[in-house]
Amino acid sequence: MEVPFAKPTLTGDEGAAVAAVIASGWVSQGPKVQEFERRFAERVGAAEAIAVSNCTTALSLALYAAGVGPGDEVIVPSLSFIATANSVWTLGATPVFADIDPLTYNLDVAAAERAITSKTKAIMPVHQVGLPADMDAFFALADAHGLTIVEDAACAIGAHYKGRPIGSLGPSACFSLHPRKVITTGEGGMITTQDVELAARMRKLRQHAMDLSDLQRHGAKGVIFEGYPERGFNYRMTDMQAALGLCQLDALDGILAERARLAERYNAAFAAVPFLETPYEPEYAQRTWQSYCVRVAPGAPVERTELMQLLLDDGVPTRRGVMAIHHEGAYPGVTADLTHTEAAAAEVLMLPLFADLTDAQQDHVIERVVSHCAALAA
Repeated sequence: MEVPFAKPTLTGDEGAAVAAVIASGWVSQGPKVQEFERRFAERVGAAEAIAVSNCTTALSLALYAAGVGPGDEVIVPSLSFIATANSVWTLGATPVFADIDPLTYNLDVAAAERAITSKTKAIMPVHQVGLPADMDAFFALADAHGLTIVEDAACAIGAHYKGRPIGSLGPSACFSLHPRKVITTGEGGMITTQDVELAARMRKLRQHAMDLSDLQRHGAKGVIFEGYPERGFNYRMTDMQAALGLCQLDALDGILAERARLAERYNAAFAAVPFLETPYEPEYAQRTWQSYCVRVAPGAPVERTELMQLLLDDGVPTRRGVMAIHHEGAYPGVTADLTHTEAAAAEVLMLPLFADLTDAQQDHVIERVVSHCAALAA
């Protein structure tokens, strides 16, 4: 049996929704983007949502609007997709890597505090694979040092921290709508905030800082000209993407429930498997199960990558756990103490998980994992 590693969950309504947008003639950023922003903000309990081209541009825009620029430092985890660091680099600022909590794989608050210098402008906690970071602790740290928080919530649509939706907590949270995430617009991103004025500025900045929106210009009864009071970016989402996103929001609760059900099946199956550690569940968090990570314990008779190859040979594709950015050539010469990051990067793998994964497919994955681990432990 061949099992996909991941695929987006589409309900069948998306084609008609996108076709209707095409028929309307308004295919770039327009009324559907506005509707998608409103619905997204309502879903996560935010005052405002700002749709952009992807999560990397969302992070850069949120940082820029917070005043981050050349010479500044932003504390980030190395254990994250490289976009986390790249969003800082694109502004001429420096990503400063701090270690993770070895249980949650999220940025460790104490390690972040040790990384603060006179150049630090912001801290970027990542809600890793949809598991919320300990945000109250990060907000307290930021307040104590006069810093801002920008949440990398790429995987966290539908997650909750102490009963509060991710996206409703701090100055800004940035979501990804890539096909590997819980819901998708093909490519796309979203920023949420409770600050109405900040949202208005980010909406201008995503469109070259134009002081009139396309909707305002096209709806005007008289001749008007837009102005550009500052420099901005082209980070727009299209109405075609927004139409897809609205369909995905309708399906979100079902997608989250099915991902959680499948994750529980994995948890139950692997609870007693030798040298395999299942995901840690902090009491404060409700995660999205964007990915399912297991850890090959230190001292196991097989290395993580060897187990990945054994599974691939059986038709079970896996992925390494979250990458360590400082291992990449793009960010050389990092000297920080990243002990827990190093260990997680070497020992964690991701198993197939998506809402359309059938029980039969998952049973095959489980049987192959259990069989290999039992044989290796013998």
